Amino acid sequence: MIPIRGIDHVVLRVRDLDRMVAFYRDALGCEVVWTRPDLGMVHVRAGDALIDLVTHDGPVGGSARGAPTRDGHNMGHLCLRVDPFDTAAIVAHLAAHAVEAGEVRERFGAGGVGPSIYLDDPEGNTVELKGPAHAWPAAARRPR
Repeated sequence: MIPIRGIDHVVLRVRDLDRMVAFYRDALGCEVVWTRPDLGMVHVRAGDALIDLVTHDGPVGGSARGAPTRDGHNMGHLCLRVDPFDTAAIVAHLAAHAVEAGEVRERFGAGGVGPSIYLDDPEGNTVELKGPAHAWPAAARRPR
């Protein structure tokens, strides 16, 4: 069993980054946590989780799926918070269920930087399993 603790973040692929940031910040009251122009990405805090807004044609959101539309292609991935994050146990559990997982790497999430692993669900949606954070990027705003 993988100890899922909640949603860490959701990644949305967007056509108009400025308009989406304004919507989530101004209309919904989310706080901009970190702006990463080199990646075409803005992290906004929604309670204990993040919504990552990425340009659909940038380094993170770019893909062969094309631009997002109302009909789809707008979710980059769903990230689930896992604690504790026992790499060997997680990989073994996934393998026992015939799920191929990517390499474990350090990535940014709602709590900061920590271990994570990517996999695909049966419908082709990307799921990230994110372990507890152990660092916080100097350029990012810490949660209040």
